[in-house]
Amino acid sequence: MLGGAEADDLTRLERYAAAIGLAFQVVDDILDATEGALQLGKTAGKDQAAAKATYVRVHGMDGARRIAADLLAEAESALEHMGPRAELLRELAHMIVRRRA
Repeated sequence: MLGGAEADDLTRLERYAAAIGLAFQVVDDILDATEGALQLGKTAGKDQAAAKATYVRVHGMDGARRIAADLLAEAESALEHMGPRAELLRELAHMIVRRRA
């Protein structure tokens, strides 16, 4: 809004933010199931021990990875019309989905 974005831009940025925010959580669930405490910087496997309904637990590892990829595609799609102006947001989305502990 401060940058003078049009209403359509704001709607697309909201779509991007929703997709990438959810992708962050999906990847966090994947990392919790696949990485150790040393890599994570926090206790690993807490979600599994607490029997939480994580993306990995509900959809399996392959399903969770597929969901993360789909959310990345959704985030990129939301930015499509913005061209090079959105390159940093695209890079951020890729970093979030492809991050490792």
